[in-house]
Amino acid sequence: MDKKVIQVYTQPAGGWGALKSVAQQILEQGNPAKGARTLLSANQPDGFDCPGCAWPDADHTSTFEFCENGAKAVAAESTARRATPDLFADYTVTQLAEKTDHWLEAQGRLTHPLAYDRVSDKYLPVSWDTAFELIAMHLRALPTPDDAIFYTSGRTSNEAAFLYQLFVREFGTNNFPDCSNMCHEPSGYAMREAIGTGKGTVLLADFQKADAILIFGQNPGTNHPRMLGELRAAAKRGAAIMSFNPLRERGLEKFQNPQDMSEMLGGKVTTISSDYFQLNIGGDLAAVKGMIKCVLEADIVAQANAQPRVIDVAFIAEHTANFEVFAADVLAESWDVIVSESGLDRTQIQRAADSYMAAGKVIACWGMGITQHKHSVATIQMILNLLLLRGNIGRPGAGPCPVRGHSNVQGDRTMGINERPKRAFLERLGKAFDFAPPLEDGYDTVSAIQAMLDSPDKVFFAMGGNFATATPDTPLTHRALQNCALTVHVTTKLNRSHLVCGREALILPCLGRTEIDIQASGPQAVTVEDSMSMVHLSSGINPPASPDLLSEPMIVARLAMATLGEKSNTDWMGLVADYDRIRDKIALVFDEFADFNARVKAPGGFHLRNSAGEREWLTTSGKANFYAHPVPTDLPIHQAREQRDSPVFNLATMRSHDQYNTTIYGLNDRYRGVFGERRVLFIHAEDIAAIGMQAGDWVDIESLSDDGIRRQVKRFMLVEYNIPRGCLAAYFPETNGLVPLSSFADHARTPTSKSIPVILHPHLAGNE
Repeated sequence: MDKKVIQVYTQPAGGWGALKSVAQQILEQGNPAKGARTLLSANQPDGFDCPGCAWPDADHTSTFEFCENGAKAVAAESTARRATPDLFADYTVTQLAEKTDHWLEAQGRLTHPLAYDRVSDKYLPVSWDTAFELIAMHLRALPTPDDAIFYTSGRTSNEAAFLYQLFVREFGTNNFPDCSNMCHEPSGYAMREAIGTGKGTVLLADFQKADAILIFGQNPGTNHPRMLGELRAAAKRGAAIMSFNPLRERGLEKFQNPQDMSEMLGGKVTTISSDYFQLNIGGDLAAVKGMIKCVLEADIVAQANAQPRVIDVAFIAEHTANFEVFAADVLAESWDVIVSESGLDRTQIQRAADSYMAAGKVIACWGMGITQHKHSVATIQMILNLLLLRGNIGRPGAGPCPVRGHSNVQGDRTMGINERPKRAFLERLGKAFDFAPPLEDGYDTVSAIQAMLDSPDKVFFAMGGNFATATPDTPLTHRALQNCALTVHVTTKLNRSHLVCGREALILPCLGRTEIDIQASGPQAVTVEDSMSMVHLSSGINPPASPDLLSEPMIVARLAMATLGEKSNTDWMGLVADYDRIRDKIALVFDEFADFNARVKAPGGFHLRNSAGEREWLTTSGKANFYAHPVPTDLPIHQAREQRDSPVFNLATMRSHDQYNTTIYGLNDRYRGVFGERRVLFIHAEDIAAIGMQAGDWVDIESLSDDGIRRQVKRFMLVEYNIPRGCLAAYFPETNGLVPLSSFADHARTPTSKSIPVILHPHLAGNE
């Protein structure tokens, strides 16, 4: 549907709408037979891992193990369209930069390495040898290795990520900004402090045993559709599912399984959430602290009446630290503050607490609606506090479950893509490859952008992703990249980052996850790690989109050889000749990957041990730590509202349904009833009236910060939506320019893209 339409969507998530969308995506990519055949190999024992989200699949053996958005990713990668050198002969970079993100994506697969020619303002074909020598020349010319920045996308395989971090550390730096810095960094930070691991403790089987599932700041219907199958099964057996989210999201309300023909033909629909709590943007910490206060107050009453305790006293005594200080802080917290900041009334909070107390086993899930706030670390630790109260970590059917996005973002971190590596890891890496790794911490995403702004002539190398579009403060980020002496992007398709060039720039096209990777020893498989620490093989089935594509491991190996030469003791070409050799080296560095090659070839792969899941607490105290945190009342939104008499709104950025991260597959957001338009602003009907406007009017959005920079995005349509008053939502990347580079999560430094203080101005026609 290309026509711009705003309408209420009344159907369940999934259902016939999902099937129709999958068919449309396959047809639009111009190769329906190949697209359908490719989808049937997604998440299969001898097939490839879906290049979409990191949600695990039950057994890697079912007939249909893909969802609507996974189908979009697979169809887009296996498209018949090609972005050949002819495209770049027809358009200058300036002209390409004027196109939409959707148009850039639709040009199809890149086929040749390209070098930017500043005189003609065009990308021209270049040989691989010339490209590698150009990068090596720039890297060797830097005054220090720390003037090079190496970004990583979460779709990079374990093998490519391991070689990548090895090359970069042999080169001499720990500058590893990656997509974790922009999404779940607070999860890792908060969990390591509290329970000694940065990964969730649950497995998929635990969803079949949980009595209650809490979902915070997450929209699985769009971002992790396969998760709806687990929620549907839990709801059908009577588990309580409590959703905490400012927007009413269709996937958290009703679901019809498009893979169940009896359900489809019979018109049956499953209600997902037993309770749906629409709190204020950023109000999760207050809501959870209120639930904990209810639990502690109920425990006090139980003690006074000589009744069984509500909290798990034995677990707390044996396995936790700091409980008394934490409990005193919670009991002293004002109910008025909790209610005001959460946006929920006391009755709602009590109802949520009662459901929690009635459940024997509880899982808590969260997404980026939790992690992209200034107080995100504190919020996650409050969720962990809630679980610890009743021993809901380290037993079946219970535990924390941060739901990550990219298909291998967790695996990349496991492989060492980390700007703050542990000394023990560096020692083992150095011993395995006979070199001395750098010990100083490197740049994360925010500090990398600032470094490129402050100091020109750096080298920026991106292993996948869309850095210029995914990051905050868009104009500043673009300026930072343009400051570089060289920008390089390893990619499958054209995106906006490739059009934000340093003085020199390269586009290096690589194999996709769905494609056959043949090296000296024959066809290769890579591995990935999902959100629940399952590691499994992925083997492409399609011929490469072009004979001129290289795999990511081969790109790293050839770059390392060109840059390091005889200074490296690593047999780069020997490693990429057979990826089993890379996995053998991984096993040397990481104990949990012992016997990697044998274990990963078992059906479904293997699970990485989780210490907290076994109630081993690798924290400074040796126990799981309760953390006391006040309900924040001095966040940027509070400060902005205190300084102005006119309405100040709190804006959260989010994806549309035809989008995965920064990749725009189409212009529709079916579940929210938006078709043919992306520049929309979701707002409560009473807020529209309060600013003297009507639904359908156009506004400019201005964010408020204390750095003196005026940030605006223009011409957004007001869309009436079920969202709390004072809260707004809009799509990224269109609104990323509103996020100040200096506004990030305490401790974890994730951009605060889910809590942006903004004001609205009527849009004046012609003022674009």
